[in-house]
Amino acid sequence: MAARFEVRHQAGKGWHFVLIATNGQVIATSEHYESHRSCLNGIDSVKRNAGAPIQDDTGTNEGR
Repeated sequence: MAARFEVRHQAGKGWHFVLIATNGQVIATSEHYESHRSCLNGIDSVKRNAGAPIQDDTGTNEGR
């Protein structure tokens, strides 16, 4: 199974999405959006920017 986005709605909070990895684990959760369309636009933004470089300003080198 491929990774997927799931759009969810919570009464009083609005719409948000989660990104689910191929193993079924949630690996990202979005902010809440007022509209379904805004939530879908957020997914499109993540897709467009997914190849962005990592910026780590924590000053640690753990695991390197």
